[in-house]
Amino acid sequence: MDNLKKRLKILAKDFKDIYSKLSVDKKAEHLGILEKEIAQPELWNNPDYATKKNKEYSKMQNMVQPWLTLKMQIKDMADFIELGDDDLIDEFNVQISAMEKEFNKLKKALLLNDKYDSFDAIVRITSGVGGNDAQDFAEMLERMYLRYAEKNDFSVETFERSTGEDAGIKTSVFSVSGPYVYGKLQSENGVHRLVRLSPFNADNLRQTSFALVEILPKIDEPDEVKINDKDLKIDVFRSGGHGGQSVNTTDSAVRVTHLPTNIVVTIQNERSQIQNKKTAIDILRSKLLQMKIDQHTEKMGDLSASESANWGSQIRNYVLHPYSLVKDTRTKYEEKDPKSVLDGKIDGFINSYLEYKSTKND
Repeated sequence: MDNLKKRLKILAKDFKDIYSKLSVDKKAEHLGILEKEIAQPELWNNPDYATKKNKEYSKMQNMVQPWLTLKMQIKDMADFIELGDDDLIDEFNVQISAMEKEFNKLKKALLLNDKYDSFDAIVRITSGVGGNDAQDFAEMLERMYLRYAEKNDFSVETFERSTGEDAGIKTSVFSVSGPYVYGKLQSENGVHRLVRLSPFNADNLRQTSFALVEILPKIDEPDEVKINDKDLKIDVFRSGGHGGQSVNTTDSAVRVTHLPTNIVVTIQNERSQIQNKKTAIDILRSKLLQMKIDQHTEKMGDLSASESANWGSQIRNYVLHPYSLVKDTRTKYEEKDPKSVLDGKIDGFINSYLEYKSTKND
């Protein structure tokens, strides 16, 4: 029993320290205010505002509740151990081990303390060099992130998806919502490279292909990034994608060009031209914010005309032949089971990148 008391004391001390650093009590207080606000029936007199507040509440609850639950569990365990029932030592040991595991998981939030780490994310995947193999690889990456989101109970909303003529996808754009999603997925921003025996080659030769993944902070408040209308060029054209007769016969697709930076966002997924325009401008805001983060500037006018993620050196290699390995070129972290990685097991890459990033910032 003394050993259990010692373990619990260490856990309680470490927990209290990080709990304080993350200002959980302050966040819990804000959660209580939000809870009272969304309980008011008149809130729904303004549906857009009500939806925004409910999303804010859900997001804050997902951040705070695990900490409050673990705090109560530690307190209850201390009370139980004080009773000194030796018959429950094995059960106490299992429960403390579970609490230690949960704490180790939660304390990774210390690595997610940048301004936008708690934001949701927009994921944009574009196939690159490699023809059908590249388009197939882009779809493999799309599935990988969707499986990761599913395993973590994150919600996903598709904005745009352009399929290839013979295989895979040309482009996929979707949002991922959940606790610290942008902070976690920022490790994926960059060029990904696949080496394998091509299923699209008659001679089954080894093929190298590339795909670009852009991770953008999703902006809920337009004022976060202000865009002057005079800086935008907006073109409408007939959608060429799948989606039914009206999509293919109306000028519903929208291309938005930000003239100062030459960023272009095209959306043709929705039937409504108005909705496509709104989605394109929302994504443009996120791309501009990502550029501000990358270029360490607060002023929009200081941005240089370049992409936040571009076709430079790859950040990660996925090798399926002649051996099996997925390796990050920045952190050197690797997994020897590409199948599990492509099935959404990317936590190791995310955690190693957060450690790498924190070291670089020290």
